[in-house]
Amino acid sequence: MRRRDFLASGLATAGLDLLGLAALPRGAQAAPVVLRLDPRLDAVIDPGARLEVLHRGARWCEGLCWAPALGGLVFSDVRANRIGILDAERRVHTLRDPSNNANGNTLDARGRLVTCEHRGRRVVRREADGRLTVLADSFGGKPLNAPNDVALASDGALWFTDPVFGIRQADEGLVAEPAQAARRVYRIDPAGTLRAMTDAVGQPNGLAFAPDGRVLYVSDASAALNPEAARTILAFAVGPDQSLGAKRTFAALESGAPDGLAVDAAGNLYAACEDGVRIYAPDAAPLGRIATPKAAANLTFGADGRRLFIAAGDAIHAIDLKRRAGAPRG
Repeated sequence: MRRRDFLASGLATAGLDLLGLAALPRGAQAAPVVLRLDPRLDAVIDPGARLEVLHRGARWCEGLCWAPALGGLVFSDVRANRIGILDAERRVHTLRDPSNNANGNTLDARGRLVTCEHRGRRVVRREADGRLTVLADSFGGKPLNAPNDVALASDGALWFTDPVFGIRQADEGLVAEPAQAARRVYRIDPAGTLRAMTDAVGQPNGLAFAPDGRVLYVSDASAALNPEAARTILAFAVGPDQSLGAKRTFAALESGAPDGLAVDAAGNLYAACEDGVRIYAPDAAPLGRIATPKAAANLTFGADGRRLFIAAGDAIHAIDLKRRAGAPRG
């Protein structure tokens, strides 16, 4: 069974930056989708909040990144081999086609788009003139596996995951044997040096930092390839030298596999999962869940931090939050 099927089973103006997709008119509203498991969820989201459909018709949405300088919400349609931008009028503009089966996106410290490519087996940065600069495509003299997701750290470094999903599925890249002996999390420091940070995650997928940068969360989606393998969200302490401590299990799922991650200003963790977006307190207590019609794959916060965008299968959704989530990092 393919990974995606397994997971699913069970404009560029300052004014847009201020209004963004948060200013979109509200359409037809469905039944409540928020499941409250802990009273602390009330400070995060209204139990009656509604999930909106902003875009439908993609093949598989991923890599959400709020990028006002590019015109709105960047997203990867991995299987369609395209990167699009969803603007404030809910129109989709093409940024890259083909995209090398792009997946994760984020903005670097200077606001430039950084993208993980399955087909290219690399991490690239988009320059102001549209040129692509390769930031990483090999380690130890051998090609990377298939970079999946990327996050910006507070010191300007870029961290990315390198599982094998993109070289295991023909419609998400080129099928190949992994050249790397492990599936790692890597760090590209501001000077451009690539460093392997951990190989302790079976199939590292989404990643996100705690607000103070002292904890790195990584989703282990190994169960997407082997139902008996890990389906966990791991936490690593980040040392002063950026080294990672021993992994600890932050949360374990009963089914599916965790995908994209995001953290709000209060340290709450949002995880894209088979049954929607699960929300955890910093102490790992499950606060609740936002149900999505199809398995959630990725998520990010909007310009004002009070809107959560969710990629789920062929669609992009949005839901309003009660508290400011903090500066979006893609």
